[in-house]
Amino acid sequence: MAGDRPRYGLLVSALGAIVLAVSVFLPWYGVSFTADGLAFAQQAGDQAAAQFGNATLQSYMGEFHANLSSLAGHQFTALSAHQALKDLNVVLLLLAGVAIVIALLALAGAGFSSASAPDGHRAPLLLLGIVAAVCVLFRIVDPPTPAGALLALSLREGAWLALLGSAAMIAGSLWPENLGSRSPSDAKLESTWSGLSGWTPEG
Repeated sequence: MAGDRPRYGLLVSALGAIVLAVSVFLPWYGVSFTADGLAFAQQAGDQAAAQFGNATLQSYMGEFHANLSSLAGHQFTALSAHQALKDLNVVLLLLAGVAIVIALLALAGAGFSSASAPDGHRAPLLLLGIVAAVCVLFRIVDPPTPAGALLALSLREGAWLALLGSAAMIAGSLWPENLGSRSPSDAKLESTWSGLSGWTPEG
């Protein structure tokens, strides 16, 4: 089982990269109107009613205002990273794809069969995970502004799943290969201690 321990880290990194790729197409931001946005929409409706005004249109605009007021503070749609982050979503997909390929090749033993370089996959997976985490954190802290002050964005599950996937990529690359196994120095120390504990002075 000790020889399987490096594979656990590769599996964690691969699963994290898959989660990151899937999260790009999940909702990242919930969209709702701000107070300025509601006021702008109502003003635009009033101007339209005044320009093309008739009793029917004015009645419709009253219902429109009531519906807008009910939307205050409530999400009326959601945006995925694929929709809201035109460039960053491509970057995240590329990072996830490269990480998946590296992890699967390492699991299959391709390119890492040499005993002198068993950790060749760790550095690239760590770098990819860190870059992905930085990109996701940037868009969590600083979300895009699709319509200035008219719309407000709130975080949804896709952003947190992307962060979780990036963290899993990092954790997998740092997974200890000898977790729970004794090192040669520990075995030598235990053997020495056993010899000393069984030693009795000659009379």
